[in-house]
Amino acid sequence: MPLGQRAGDKSDSRYCGVEVLDFPSGEELPAVLSQSLSSAFDFLLAPLVDPGYRPAPGAVLPVAASDLVLSPSQWSSHIVGKVSKWIDLDSEDEQLRLDSEVTLKQEIAWASHLSLQACVLPPPKRSSCANYARVVNHILQGLTNMQLWLRIPLEKSEPMDEDHDKATDKNNMNDIIDSWEWWNSFRLLCEHSSQLCVALDISSTLPSMNSLGRWFGEPVRAAVLQTNAFLTNSRGYPCLSKRHQKLLTGFFNHSVQAIISGRSNHNVSQISEGVLSGDKNHTEDTAVRHALSPYLEYIAYIYQKMDPLPEQECFEINYRDFLQSPLQPLMDNLEAQTYETFEKDTVKYTQYQRAIAKALVDRVSDDEVSTTRMVLMVVGAGRGPLVRASLQAAEETGRKLKVYAVEKNPNAVITLHSLVKLEGWESLVTIISSDMRCWDAPEKADILVSELLGSFGDNELSPECLDGAQRFLKPDGISIPSSYTSFIEPITASKLHNDIKAHKDIAHFETAYVVKLHRVARLAPPQSVRDLSYHIYLNYLSYHILWYVAFFNEPVVS
Repeated sequence: MPLGQRAGDKSDSRYCGVEVLDFPSGEELPAVLSQSLSSAFDFLLAPLVDPGYRPAPGAVLPVAASDLVLSPSQWSSHIVGKVSKWIDLDSEDEQLRLDSEVTLKQEIAWASHLSLQACVLPPPKRSSCANYARVVNHILQGLTNMQLWLRIPLEKSEPMDEDHDKATDKNNMNDIIDSWEWWNSFRLLCEHSSQLCVALDISSTLPSMNSLGRWFGEPVRAAVLQTNAFLTNSRGYPCLSKRHQKLLTGFFNHSVQAIISGRSNHNVSQISEGVLSGDKNHTEDTAVRHALSPYLEYIAYIYQKMDPLPEQECFEINYRDFLQSPLQPLMDNLEAQTYETFEKDTVKYTQYQRAIAKALVDRVSDDEVSTTRMVLMVVGAGRGPLVRASLQAAEETGRKLKVYAVEKNPNAVITLHSLVKLEGWESLVTIISSDMRCWDAPEKADILVSELLGSFGDNELSPECLDGAQRFLKPDGISIPSSYTSFIEPITASKLHNDIKAHKDIAHFETAYVVKLHRVARLAPPQSVRDLSYHIYLNYLSYHILWYVAFFNEPVVS
């Protein structure tokens, strides 16, 4: 069963598996799976082949069980294969290299025959892993649905204080491992295959926060929590340090599954029942409980105590890390569904309403409320959210308002007329079906409101359109927003890179996509484009092979 549910959480379920350390025989695997599932684990990370096997002419592959001992749905849903850890394709021993290549191909072929969703590869044994990557890349060319998860130990990538002297010694430089660089070299040699992912081994020590942050932009599919990573609380139960909890929570937010590995280090005689099911009266036969159940219950507790997703985040889940070509509303008339998507951004319209209210109070004193009517023009009115915000601001402040709603989309104009009639705004709102650059306004505006803002490279021709509309504004008029600034931020985003690479041309790499960024690693704080030199700016734009750039606009509406 999944770890639990959070209010409003519509993303992928979070699951927790358990690693089988000993090689199970054909009769043992169904029993081990049954016990694990009855203890609320979701799947097994299990060896498929006897680790003592070495290829020999005519030898039969000594598998854990034939494909008949489990149903096809059990193999695909509850078993993740584990390749033999002795395999070393970059060994100096030529025979070992050859045996490793043959065995790796045989084990992956067997896992594919079982229709497993994933198979875990052992970590590279050396910093140079070119031959290992070559063989894996060749295997990936023939895979269809199964993923390969490269097991990577989450080593500290920077020398701590106690390691500084050791690291400065050239003879010990290899003791300090940067596991991300390890992974990056391997996936580059595998041509960024979308079927090559990561299973991170998490032990008791963690690298720096900067090093950890890089993994959120990578295709991490599983976090393998070693039992030695757990501490013991005052009641004798397993728990994690604050840093481990934060890391695990971050992985849960990125739909990463957990896998518990190792021997039980906590002799807990009685476990509080119902933690996973939520039923306080639920009891289980302790004889069938898994030895690692206390660890599972703690992980479920960490997941269930996470804050529920905000309403806006729930709405945006389906847009996470999805490449959207920039809209061109000046050339194309937007559809109703697109307008509805924009209108769900309630925070933006609340800020607009506050800004308009401040402008009205600034322009009309309390003594002039009964005699003064302000002229407000909404240029690019769409289906009317800014018109509504403007009239609500007038009602809130007690000011009188005359509104011109200028919209060039004839279909949106129909909706505007219906809205005005429905709300009884006929005496307050005048609808203008025209391009703002071509319209001759009958009077000047005290306040000009627009929202022709998108992400960087998707500003809806805002400068051109608003420049043509400036003639509507009085010399002392107020424009909302008064200005906006583009920001630039370097990130890594493996998923986005693979999605663009799938098009197999350079044009898609040079397209300024609109993306709700989620599975990314942010390498530095965002900076205003105006603060960057033109040379640096061009370098950021051209360095798109692996390093992407996140752009967004920050309108000033107050």
